[in-house]
Order: sequence, then structure tokens, then C-alpha cells
Amino acid sequence: MNRRSILRQSLLGALGATAVFCAGHAAAQDTYKIGLVSPMSGANARYGAFANKGANLAAKEINAAGGVLGKKIEFVSGDSQCVPAEGVSATKRMVSFDKLPVIIGDICSSVTLAMQPLVEEAGVLLVNAASSNPMITYKAGVGGFKWTFRNYPTDEVRAAIVLEHAVKNRGLKNFAVLSVDSDYGRGAINFTKKYLPRYPEAKITSEDYYKDAETDFRPVLSKIKNSGAQAILMYGLADTTPIIARQMLEMGLAGKVVLVGNGEFNTAKTIAAAPAVMNGSIEAAAWLPEWTSPKSQKFVEEYKRAYGGEMPNNHAYTHWETTHLIAAAIKAAGSLKNDDIRAALAKIKYDSAMGPTTFDDHNQAILPMVLLEVADGKPVIKSAIASKVDYPK
Repeated sequence: MNRRSILRQSLLGALGATAVFCAGHAAAQDTYKIGLVSPMSGANARYGAFANKGANLAAKEINAAGGVLGKKIEFVSGDSQCVPAEGVSATKRMVSFDKLPVIIGDICSSVTLAMQPLVEEAGVLLVNAASSNPMITYKAGVGGFKWTFRNYPTDEVRAAIVLEHAVKNRGLKNFAVLSVDSDYGRGAINFTKKYLPRYPEAKITSEDYYKDAETDFRPVLSKIKNSGAQAILMYGLADTTPIIARQMLEMGLAGKVVLVGNGEFNTAKTIAAAPAVMNGSIEAAAWLPEWTSPKSQKFVEEYKRAYGGEMPNNHAYTHWETTHLIAAAIKAAGSLKNDDIRAALAKIKYDSAMGPTTFDDHNQAILPMVLLEVADGKPVIKSAIASKVDYPK
């Protein structure tokens, strides 16, 4: 090969390399990348799978409508395994290597709490779509972490909403406690006690907690029966609720004392264990596929169509909705600058499938939860109620 041929080949190679670089650079300029940290392996992987499916469905819908300020949304996923150290590792990569402006995460509260200092230092927006520990937003906004937002009700909000419905709408006044002996179970009762003074007519008549493997509740149910309680405040384990319901039936408490709180009261398995006991039970959920708003029903149909008929769960919905929320904030800001998006999100009035959504000064979403009651052996949606948090002084 002569010198001219060599130069020609070199020039063509250089032009080809330049074309590839330019195409890749143009593609990068045309996308807006968002991080998504969730458990994609380990015991909670199924929840992470739902989260990723919901978020990617929303991105597809947004992109089909023109994207955000002319850019297509693209997700970069990181596996937290529901372990704080893994979530921190994924977040560091997204912040330092991928240079992502926004991250959604995590389903597990412990991971989200570990992510907060990292995004704060980097000036990266963290929008949570599933963690329920109240401490996340105690520390956010005016609490210190101005870059953390949460588009999900907390355990505290759930307890406040359930209590409000039980007292104001059902006329229940005397409550016994029978909750799981864990941070979740005791925490929910502590939050209930925090909001109990809102209703001077209401009181707690007895307070008991059960261990994970406990199966005989007759002694404590006898105590509750004699206490004059109208309802049992129970934030517990799904597998334990049917056992308690059957033993309540044995002791003649069906129709006299109702379950109030959260323990999968509305599932077919639980109701079948003792329908007479479960009738009238009260539970709150962030979202359900049965929620009848047009936006919610459209989401369910689009999700099923996209994923082979699979029914979406709560995490699929909240990550779908949060992706749309972020897109709405970008459009409201009219800018891709992080400070502008954060400012727009703080003052946004967003119409979610659950109802109007705004943020308080701790960057916690004020949004409705679904109130469920079991009637005639089936869960019935009664209403949607929102509640504000009374933050510690």
C-alpha cells in the first residue's frame, strides 16, 4: 500500500470515528437521564421490579408526548438490595460518574436515609416514591436536607388518617392496642397517640404487643373484651391477622370489636379466615388498582398492556406517578437547572391519580390516601383523605 492509500485510509478512519463520536454526543444531548435506586436483587427484588416497570412506563409516555423541554427521559438503574451500603454505592456512582441531576429512591427507608447526605452535598435532587419512615422528611426541607422530597405518605400520615376516619366517620371512641412488637408496630401506635388529642372523646383502653411467631391471642383478647373497647388498633403482620380474626370469632367479638390500622385486612385470604370479624375493619393504602379516578384506571390499563397483563402494585404506581411529577416540575421550571427544578417542585400543584398534590415546608407531599372498609366479605373503597404532619418543634 503506497503512502497516498495509507493517508486515505487514515482519513476515512478518523472521519468514521468522528461521526460515531458526534452521533453519540448528539444522542446524549437529546436525553435527560434520571437515576432510579431500588432493590433489584435480594428479598425485596419484586418490589424493585415493579418500581422500575412503573417508572419506565411513565418515561415512555412522557417521551411519546415530546419529552421534557425537547429531551427524552432515560433511566439509569442502581441495585440497593435494600441495604444502605449498597444504596450509598449506587448513589455515589450516579452522582460522581453518571453526573445525574435527579434520583428516585429508595423503597427501603434505611437506604433513603443513607442517601440523603450524599445528594445534599452534591446538589442532586432526591425524590422518594416509596419509603414511609417519617424521619426522612423530618430531616428534609426546613429540617435541613433541602434536596430531598418525598411523594409518598408516611407511617405517621397513615396512622393519623386511619384514626381520623375511625373517630369522625365511624364514631369509634374506645381503642385497644394489639400491634406487632417491632419498630413499625410500636411506631404506628406512637403516632396514633400523637394525634389522639385531636379527638377528646377518644381514648386507649389497653395496650399490648405481640411477637412475630406468636399464635395464641386468647388471653389478650379476653382482656380487650372486658375493657370496653370498640376497636383494636392493629399495625401487624399479614400472616398473623387471620389467626387473630379466627380467635376473635371464637371469643364472640365478631360484630362487637373491629380491627383498625394496617395488617392486610382487605385481602381475600384474611377476610376468608373470619368474614364476620373482618366486616367493618378499616385500613388505609397509598393507592390501589381499584381506585376509580380516570387517571388511575388509565394507568392500570396501560401497565397491563405494557407488561403482559400483569396487575400493577403500589410501587409500580408511585414510581410511575413520581416520574410524571418530576417531568411536570421540569416543565413548570422551564429549565433543566437543578435549582430551578427544586424550586418548581416545592411550589407545584400537581393533579395525581389520587388527587391534588402539594408539598409542605419539609418537602413532604400532602396527598390523599385510600380509606378501605370490609363490607359483606369484600373490601370497599370509602374515600380518600389527606392529613398534614405535626412536625416536632
